[in-house]
Amino acid sequence: MEPKNVSSTAIDNKLQRLSVVEKAGYALGDAASNIYFQLFVTYIMIFYTDVFGLPAATVGTMFLVSRIFDAINDPIIGSLADRMNTRWGKFRPFVFFFAVPLAGMGVLAFTSPAFDDPLKLAYAYLTYNLLMVCYTLVNVPYASLMGVITPNSMERVGLSSYRFVGAFVGGLIVQSATLVLVDYYGGGDNPQLGWQLTMATLGVLVVVFLFITFITTRERVEPPPGQKMAAKKDILDLLANHAWRLIAIATVFQLIFIVMRNTAITYYFRYYVGEQTISLFGWEWSPSIAVLTSTFLTSGMVITILGVILTRHMAKRFDKKMTYIVCMGTSAVLSVGFFVLPADAVITMFLINTVISFVWGPVSVLQWAMYTDAADYGEWKHNRRITGLVMAASLFALKMGLALGGAITGWVLGWYGFVPNVDQTERSLTGIVMIMSFLPAMFGIVCVGVMARYPLTNATMEDIERDLVARRLATKETEGADAGMAPSQA
Repeated sequence: MEPKNVSSTAIDNKLQRLSVVEKAGYALGDAASNIYFQLFVTYIMIFYTDVFGLPAATVGTMFLVSRIFDAINDPIIGSLADRMNTRWGKFRPFVFFFAVPLAGMGVLAFTSPAFDDPLKLAYAYLTYNLLMVCYTLVNVPYASLMGVITPNSMERVGLSSYRFVGAFVGGLIVQSATLVLVDYYGGGDNPQLGWQLTMATLGVLVVVFLFITFITTRERVEPPPGQKMAAKKDILDLLANHAWRLIAIATVFQLIFIVMRNTAITYYFRYYVGEQTISLFGWEWSPSIAVLTSTFLTSGMVITILGVILTRHMAKRFDKKMTYIVCMGTSAVLSVGFFVLPADAVITMFLINTVISFVWGPVSVLQWAMYTDAADYGEWKHNRRITGLVMAASLFALKMGLALGGAITGWVLGWYGFVPNVDQTERSLTGIVMIMSFLPAMFGIVCVGVMARYPLTNATMEDIERDLVARRLATKETEGADAGMAPSQA
């Protein structure tokens, strides 16, 4: 219930709307982050196996070890950001100061030195882990920033839609241009140089995008007055947050789904589909494997952006939870279709991928909007706000899914006898098709089952956000009254 001395007008004014410039500026930060994320889920496995020269199972183990280490860093960085107080805020300084180190480590991680195998593996571990640390130092504060730009839950859904338009623009850049740039810079026969220069080009974009995010955004939501930061209490509050626990568990399975499927696409087209002549209404097209793969990825990303744009409308009409469940479930079920498609059914592959891509758009948007809702829910329940830790622990869940998805993919490839850069056996082709279809679908269905228990509906969040704003305004009015009484009391 609202305190009687706080007007509804004051509350409505506090639930301010964000400008298009600020939304777009924030979105460019996720364009930057998603350039690296898409490289992680789509290309880094095939870079390590086919260019760098590591066995698939070895890469899978490296991903598991390194990404668990990286995931542990997330809550540490989140807690550090929660305790940061600067004239630029808690989270924005990280976005600015670690942009250049992130770009530099991206180049080093995709560099292939002429080392012997043991030293080569050590170099891969070192550079990949440092890249992930830099990514964490940017991405955890960036994700946390969404929770303090505005206290309005539905406005955050709109901001999340902008954010994921930016994210998928970043993904579109990666998936449409990466293989083309690698071929261009490498002259067609030097992929090692091609990858290195491609990462340098993408790194320049990343730095520019992150600087714009820093300049255009502001932090407006502060912790309750007098809140004391205590690591043990923070963690206990987080674990007691039922809404956060469920969306975090769902995130792990959601990321396993998308990492396995996206990683499989490059292998699927290179080794299973191969070069094809596509006929449609009398028109014939005979693209290279690289162009066909890029076209498949790019077309899917464009359709995903359409789904992202429509997310707020769908979430408002059908509720965030229900929209997430239906879209995630549809993505999983349709993925199974790739198991039965012959190698020459390219048009059908594109059609199925179009639907999957469209319904996938709202999943990622709503995932992060729900995390910020969980931060509000935690403050409402415990009167303590730990936005940085909530978002960092959420990234921990994301990176656990990233780690498991990458590890499972590498292990499955190894189990089915995959050998890079040669014609595959029937057994290894079966493994590639399984990673494209049945295996990720299973994890997607589990994700749906978890989210069926998620407690925060749109109506619930409207009540929570108005109550929180009323509390903050009442506290400020009380502080103002106390300050006015101070001289007479003296």
